[in-house]
Amino acid sequence: MMSGTQRLETIRSLLTDAHRALELTFGFELWDGSAVPADLPPYAMRLVIRHESVVAALLRRPALDTVVNAHVAGLLDLKNGTIFDLADQRPQGKIGRRLRRVSKIKALKAAYQFWRAPADMPRPLDVVKEKPGARDGRPETNKGNIAYHYDVSNAFYRLFLDPEMVYTCAYFQPDWHDDLAKAQVDKLDMICRKLRLKPGERLLDIGCGWGALICHAAQHYGVKATGVTLAEEQAALAREKIARLGLQDRVEVILKDFTQMEGEFDKISSIGMFEHVGIANHPTYYRTVHRLLRPRGLYLHHCIARRAKRSDKAFGRLKPEAKAIMRYIFPGAELDHLGMSVANLERYGFEVHDVETWREHYQRTTRLWWENLNARRAAAEAEVGPEKTRTWLLYLAGVSLGFGRGVIGVNQTLASKRTKGPANLPPTRADLYAP
Repeated sequence: MMSGTQRLETIRSLLTDAHRALELTFGFELWDGSAVPADLPPYAMRLVIRHESVVAALLRRPALDTVVNAHVAGLLDLKNGTIFDLADQRPQGKIGRRLRRVSKIKALKAAYQFWRAPADMPRPLDVVKEKPGARDGRPETNKGNIAYHYDVSNAFYRLFLDPEMVYTCAYFQPDWHDDLAKAQVDKLDMICRKLRLKPGERLLDIGCGWGALICHAAQHYGVKATGVTLAEEQAALAREKIARLGLQDRVEVILKDFTQMEGEFDKISSIGMFEHVGIANHPTYYRTVHRLLRPRGLYLHHCIARRAKRSDKAFGRLKPEAKAIMRYIFPGAELDHLGMSVANLERYGFEVHDVETWREHYQRTTRLWWENLNARRAAAEAEVGPEKTRTWLLYLAGVSLGFGRGVIGVNQTLASKRTKGPANLPPTRADLYAP
């Protein structure tokens, strides 16, 4: 049987070849502390492999899932750089063609040695199972999915969100800036302006989070606002905020599935909640919104979306990154595309008036969240543990890169409950941007 020293020398030689073939600008650091290439400067970014079991696990299961587990376990990490730096320094051109320059003998030797090595790498995320019926749309299933992500810890989310605890895409204006608090308040105000809120109107916010929008709308637009959520910790903090602001007579938070809501509302918002519904449950979702909205009432549909493909079958094929996000971060979630949203709105009795994309706004938002959480990493680990912290940092960085590359986007679609006659909206959008 090969010794650990022999395996170390073999992987060092193979990585040296790969580094040269791919013309990498970053290096590697192995579990004995040695660098690849050997003359890698101490300040250079390097991918750190902290145990040989990572190599053995990747050989047996060469998938993104293995990489993510290794990182969350703390056995695969970056030094002197971030995932954003790594993305910027990724090899250009045809990687497969360049890898042909790597010695096949060295590759086979490494495969042989590490195939026989122990592959006992911890897989902390394997406890997160893809449950049967995760998208069945039942209230109890929805509650479990939401609790997994949102009931992590209010204190944890406070570490990286803005003071109002808004966990959806911010709106940066009049130009790009880094003031997350301002951008989130500007987002809340833009939503209220798009809905043309007026004093005395009834607003329903589906998936109200920590209550930022309903409180803002009541304070600044004089509406009576109802928020509905399935996240218990969010609801508790939102109610504390409502009491602190003295808004109990105008704002309420209801802890139940949105499909069980009753009544009629003048305006409805859904900001970053629709992603949790699941495509099979879209008919129920749109019928519920239609039932709760008064005739010609306005509905703002804000959701993350994927790009449409040439066919529905092609759209249904998910990349490993998307599968990882849905399994480890947002169980039960599923993204549609913009065309699907617009078609469903028309199909279920709405008239679409306006569509706006905020993709680059969300790229910047998630990057700022990542920076905040990374800066408070020690506090986050003390609150939820190192594994959860690494998972969330990886998720925030990954989606920021996804928005930046246009793999995913986010759209705001304004619609009304269709009836005959005028929509009673201004003739242009100028009122949205008036000082």
